[in-house]
Amino acid sequence: MGIEKSKISITYEDSALLVINKPSGLLTHPKNLKDQSESVVSWLIQKYPQIKGVGEDKLRPGIVHRLDKETSGLLVIAKTQAAFDYLKKLFQERKISKVYLALVYGHLKNRTGIIEAPLGKLGTHQTTRTHGKRELKEKEAITEYKVADYYSPRKASQRGRLLTTNYSLLEVHPLTGRTNQIRVHLKSIGHPVVCDGIYGGRRLLCPPQLGRLFLHAQKLSFTAPSGQALTLEADLPEDLTDFLENLKRQ
Repeated sequence: MGIEKSKISITYEDSALLVINKPSGLLTHPKNLKDQSESVVSWLIQKYPQIKGVGEDKLRPGIVHRLDKETSGLLVIAKTQAAFDYLKKLFQERKISKVYLALVYGHLKNRTGIIEAPLGKLGTHQTTRTHGKRELKEKEAITEYKVADYYSPRKASQRGRLLTTNYSLLEVHPLTGRTNQIRVHLKSIGHPVVCDGIYGGRRLLCPPQLGRLFLHAQKLSFTAPSGQALTLEADLPEDLTDFLENLKRQ
């Protein structure tokens, strides 16, 4: 079954690259060669068959970076090998600025901050605990954040778990590009992303009226291969906007 065009919108396109607004619930690329799930890659191959040979991995043609399945927002894709090599270098040199919006549990004491905690992989999950029974290969990871708003809805509980709590809406700027970096870093300071089923912990219940990870790639800034300076933005999806509006009314 083909992916509905309405699920993916094109924010910017030129002869070398493509920037799309990825919806939540869609994989960036298949997990393995047998994975037949719908993904950005399957959409790309349908729309741009020539992209099959671009990149370094058959599973990820054109994909220079990725967004988690539940994360929505801007994703830059290379249409040619030259553009892939160029964009990969920009990411390695930290010359692509990314800003995410994340709703987290609790009120952060400091309105701005920098999280510097190396990440290591434990099984299939990332962790900031790189020392212990097992020594994990750690990679530098730095995340800046700024509080955009605070929310204080009424509290309730369900079987000992918090159904609602205080929230903070953050503008998050990852300076490095580690897998799940934002989610792991925010958990490490005691404020996991709302509805994070992997890193959120068991006590904090996902609000049923939301039902998805509140993480959105809002803004990208970089210089295209053509030399044009680009700053691209994607508004919060309607489901996330509606959830915030509901919090304000409580």
